Amino acid sequence: MSDGDSSISDHPIVVMCDSVARPLAFLGSAGLLSMMLHVSADVGSRLMFGGPLPATVEIVSRYYMVLIAFLPLAWVERHDEMISVDLLHQVLPPSWKRLSSQVVSSVVASVYLSLAWTTWKTALSNYATASFVVALNYKIPVWPSYFLVPIGFTLAAVTCAVHAIRPGAANDASAIEQHASENRT
Repeated sequence: MSDGDSSISDHPIVVMCDSVARPLAFLGSAGLLSMMLHVSADVGSRLMFGGPLPATVEIVSRYYMVLIAFLPLAWVERHDEMISVDLLHQVLPPSWKRLSSQVVSSVVASVYLSLAWTTWKTALSNYATASFVVALNYKIPVWPSYFLVPIGFTLAAVTCAVHAIRPGAANDASAIEQHASENRT
């Protein structure tokens, strides 16, 4: 099989993206479940004991929300599940659709890289100062959560760059997932 005929899923960068994106998406899902349990326990504590669990708001906003929003970005990009508006895209001929997808993926990858760089500098700054929040006289370190954001943006940028270089990566990802789920049943 020639290089042009090989499946996009065999490309080392795609394999690397998938091997990192899936666990990060799973971690984001685990964060969602943990947040649900934590907030439910907080509500239960308020009802049964007349007071909230300490630092629930801080932990939810500084850790869970960051996990949920940023770690699954690459998985969402890989599966072409990001919100999009395809007003003109549907009327374009196939070659223009491919070019449009490549240009959009390139621009989005650039934006993600810019965001990754900016948030990386912020994470380093927060690490250097050991950022924390005070809740009920307890210091809760928040600097670790700042590193989740550039990790999510960087992997999403790599995923978009793969889409730009090899259009159809998202369609191939959907086909791979469908094939895997059919083989499980």
